[in-house]
Amino acid sequence: MITLASSSPRRKALIQKIFKEIEVVHPNADESILEGESAREMVLRLSRIKVDSIQRDNIVLAADTTVEIDGIILGKPENLDDAVRMLKMLSGKWHTVYTGVCIKHKEEKINFIESTDVKFYDLDDETIKAYVKTGLPLDKAGAYGVQEEMGMILVERIEGDFFNVVGLPISRIWWEMKKRRMFDI
Repeated sequence: MITLASSSPRRKALIQKIFKEIEVVHPNADESILEGESAREMVLRLSRIKVDSIQRDNIVLAADTTVEIDGIILGKPENLDDAVRMLKMLSGKWHTVYTGVCIKHKEEKINFIESTDVKFYDLDDETIKAYVKTGLPLDKAGAYGVQEEMGMILVERIEGDFFNVVGLPISRIWWEMKKRRMFDI
């Protein structure tokens, strides 16, 4: 059994494809960015806080994902206008998606970062407004979901793990856990 410390339906769907016995628990974590903190530092810290907020005897897995462009961290948009602002900022440019992962089992804790570079097409206002109008960008870092409806037309190129952009680098999680013999196949 794996306990997923997340409220993300995307993470739940990904982990269920690999591990059939899961429990989903909403972590207790203040997800504020600390002053002077980099995106990499933030996702590592938040994944640790989330995993530590759940007390279980089985494997506990937590993750935090953010988008960074030109040194600016883009979390989840506050509202539709903020989503438009973020998508305009990403339009036609490369950015990096960082996911911090923390896995705790008994006395062992694994903590790592996966990063993926993503390039957006040049987005026109009409496309941005149509996507934002769906409401889908509101619960996603950087205001987009590469795996869904109109979100999949925004991305021109991905260099790295596609599933990291979705919110959980599932293959890296598998291999990190397997080499430490945290589960039986």
